[in-house]
Amino acid sequence: MVYASDFRKGITFEMNGEPHVVLDFQHVKPGKGAAFVRTKYRNILTGATREEAFNPDAKFENAIIETKQMQYLYNDGELYYFMDEETYDQVPLPYELVEDAIRYLRENDEATVKFYKDNAFIVEAPNFVNLKVIETEPGVKGDTATNVTKAATVETGAVIQVPIFINEGEVIQIDTRSGEYLGRAKEDK
Repeated sequence: MVYASDFRKGITFEMNGEPHVVLDFQHVKPGKGAAFVRTKYRNILTGATREEAFNPDAKFENAIIETKQMQYLYNDGELYYFMDEETYDQVPLPYELVEDAIRYLRENDEATVKFYKDNAFIVEAPNFVNLKVIETEPGVKGDTATNVTKAATVETGAVIQVPIFINEGEVIQIDTRSGEYLGRAKEDK
């Protein structure tokens, strides 16, 4: 059990049978009346954010979120298969759960899969990935102007804005949280 008075950023709790995470909180003790905890929280399953005031004595169940490193195996056209690297169990997931991460995952790449009550609810790609550029307009010698970009398609199919001097066949590093080009990769991982 967790009390509202114990809320801190990142605390997970169950309310109405669904898991939530505390985004922000403030303990308020007005001059008149009872103290309360002003809380901003997000529903982990739906992503909906809400603000609400709770009595500090309000009790909630802890929401247990399990995080596993899993290997992306393949896509059969409808489902995306991930393998638990400890038990070798394969978990098929629909596109809706993997759509943000799959843009940056190749077969056999690792991803973080989060579970609530043994049901996966989100797949996260590593924060930084190195991917090969398979299609882009050719760069012209002398094109080194700063802040000028062009579209480049990487091996996973994602389209990234890259500087104009990047050519096909080069391996680039991408921040998967923002989809931004970070630089040429030091080595292909």
